[in-house]
Amino acid sequence: MSDLSAFPINQRWPAQHPDRIQLYSLPTPNGVKVSIMLEEVGLAYEPHLIDITANETWGPEFLSLNPNGKIPAIIDPDGPGGQPLALFETGAILIYLAEKTGQLLSADPATRYQTIQWLMFQMGAVGPMFGQLGFFHRFAGRDYEDKRPRDRYVAESRRLLGVLETQLDGRDWIVGDYSIADVATLGWVRNLIGFYEAGEIVGFKDFPRVAAWLERGLARPAVQRGLEIPARH
Repeated sequence: MSDLSAFPINQRWPAQHPDRIQLYSLPTPNGVKVSIMLEEVGLAYEPHLIDITANETWGPEFLSLNPNGKIPAIIDPDGPGGQPLALFETGAILIYLAEKTGQLLSADPATRYQTIQWLMFQMGAVGPMFGQLGFFHRFAGRDYEDKRPRDRYVAESRRLLGVLETQLDGRDWIVGDYSIADVATLGWVRNLIGFYEAGEIVGFKDFPRVAAWLERGLARPAVQRGLEIPARH
């Protein structure tokens, strides 16, 4: 039986199955990257719902796992050398889980690094820009009289969709085969046109390859399951 007692987060969210990967998350565009990945690769895991609206990520227990105070994070009780490993940052987690299972990240060096570059594209561009657009279009920022911030993120989000549109020319998935690059990006594009209600303002109809890619991704059973994990109470 794995012993996770050394991790303070276990005091707040105790593991019922300490031999499984512990996932601390919420089904946001960032959170679902890891739940989708875990569903895709078939690893046993135990999800814990972290309520960001109640500032649970800023308590000492969660900060002991991720000092940046953001979901998701994991503890793998069977990490390298059989020792527990705690990880935050979704890019790092996706690469780790891909390497642990030998899935969704090519063993071919060139394809591997091409996949990682598109993962970084999501991390450094798609996520931050779409998230800012969501703030200025759907949430508190929409009441700002000055629309220049919103328009800046609209233009940049549209540009990024164009980059994806070009990359998907002749491809079903971002790097040919379905990979962690797709896992990382699906939830963000879904959120942009769904929860953020920004499909019209970015002209999503102008990106038919992205729309078809999103439809293919959302049809995957593992994606459908992962989008709802952890279940909201």
